[in-house]
Amino acid sequence: MTQVAFHFNAADKTAYTCRLLRKAAGLGARVAVTGEPEELRQLDVALWTFSALEFVPHCRGDAPDSVRQASPIVLAMENQQVPDAGVLVHLGGAPPEGFERFEKMIEVVGLGESDRQEARQRWKLYAGQGHQLVHHDVAPKGPSE
Repeated sequence: MTQVAFHFNAADKTAYTCRLLRKAAGLGARVAVTGEPEELRQLDVALWTFSALEFVPHCRGDAPDSVRQASPIVLAMENQQVPDAGVLVHLGGAPPEGFERFEKMIEVVGLGESDRQEARQRWKLYAGQGHQLVHHDVAPKGPSE
C-alpha cells in the first residue's frame, strides 16, 4: 500500500515544495508532482528561480517522452503521462488518479482554510482505503523558551 505523508502548515507551498524537490533530486529520487494547473505553473517558474546558485532538474508532463524519462522531477497535470517514480507529490485538488502505484505520496497542505478542508477530505478517503498515513507539521518552530 502507498504510504501517504501529509505535510501540513506550509506557509508558502511553492517555496516548501521547491525545497522538498531539491532534496529529493539531490538524493537521486524520481518524483512526479500533480496539482492544479496554476500551482504547477508557479512551481515550474519557482524551480528555475528560487535559488540563484542551483538548478532543480525538472520538466512538465507534456514534454517529449525522452525528456520525461530523463528528468528526475515531472510536473504533470491530469491525464498527462507520468513516468514511473517512487514518490508522488500532490499539491491539492482531487486525489490523483493511480496514486496507488507509487511507493509514497506526499500531500503538501498550506495554511488556507479551503486547502486544509480539502486535505481533511483526502485524509479520510486514504484512511478508508487502508493506506498508512503520516502527519508532519512543517510550520516553523519558534525559539524555545
